[in-house]
Amino acid sequence: MRVGSFVLGAQFPGQGQGEALHRAVRSAEVAEEAGLDTVWLAEHHFVPYGTCPSAVTLAALLLGRTRRIRVGTAVSVLPTVHPVALGEQAALLHVTSGGRFSLGVGRGGPWVDLEVFGAGLEAYEAGFPESLDLLVRWLREPAVGALGDRFRFREVPVVPRPSESLSEEPGPEVVVACTSPSSVRTAAERGLPMLLGMHVGDEEKAEMVALWRRHARAAGRPAAEVHGAAHVSAGVCQIADRRTDAAETLLKAMPGWLRQGLGAHVTVDGRERRMRDPYDYTELLCGLHPVGPPRLCADRLAATGERTGISRFALLVEGSGDLAATEENVRRLGAEVLPRLR
Repeated sequence: MRVGSFVLGAQFPGQGQGEALHRAVRSAEVAEEAGLDTVWLAEHHFVPYGTCPSAVTLAALLLGRTRRIRVGTAVSVLPTVHPVALGEQAALLHVTSGGRFSLGVGRGGPWVDLEVFGAGLEAYEAGFPESLDLLVRWLREPAVGALGDRFRFREVPVVPRPSESLSEEPGPEVVVACTSPSSVRTAAERGLPMLLGMHVGDEEKAEMVALWRRHARAAGRPAAEVHGAAHVSAGVCQIADRRTDAAETLLKAMPGWLRQGLGAHVTVDGRERRMRDPYDYTELLCGLHPVGPPRLCADRLAATGERTGISRFALLVEGSGDLAATEENVRRLGAEVLPRLR
């Protein structure tokens, strides 16, 4: 079982963007010191829900500041970028970090980002599989051309080639954020592991893993790949000596952040959208994830792994909104929870 942190650079009410990003960077540095496996970095545009607009750029900074920990994107929003440009950046980070980079990608949402970056709604609604296939080809082949609906260009060499890394990894892994049966099928048919959101519980995640395996087998993926896929479960982690104290910390801070951050999303086409009640959503997260004393947190992670078959976790550790409290939370996760899992 591998446990990592999930970093959004969340901007809580009353905080500046620089404060949010400083906490994000510092929490990642502490994650390496605490012995965590991976730091997963979220990407958002134009909203205080997350102040990092380029997960791959922040990953480059953190790979330069660390020596052991793996750094991944969770996720880079594929419809708003050219897959070759993202592939080049991913290959560069893979080669220069000695294979410590993981590339998580996703569709994102029908947000105004699509207008700003010129991608258009079609890139979100129908273009994700084409972009994903082109990205994966770039990371695995020596030369790539395209004759798709959205991307058409002559064959060009891949420079740098991920296989040129001085590590045992042939290239950066690609993980796909999955929130629907169609996205599960897209990932499974390509043999790519899933990143599953923190808003769903063990039962639904187990169903998604089972669905992934069925689609992967139907697509003829190798048996070892089907059973060995290292899916990632996103969640929340807040450690305290008593569960009530841990939950209280999140219930005091997270609803304000969620209300401000989720409420700032603007759809590209004016479609109606519903926002969860921030307090109720925070209570839901406290019930689904490791929130409480170290033993409870370890038992909760172990139970999720047993019920779902998921072996990797990306845990939101900044739910208090406070830098010192976030650092303490990460250190306790490494010192008091991880040993119980190992």
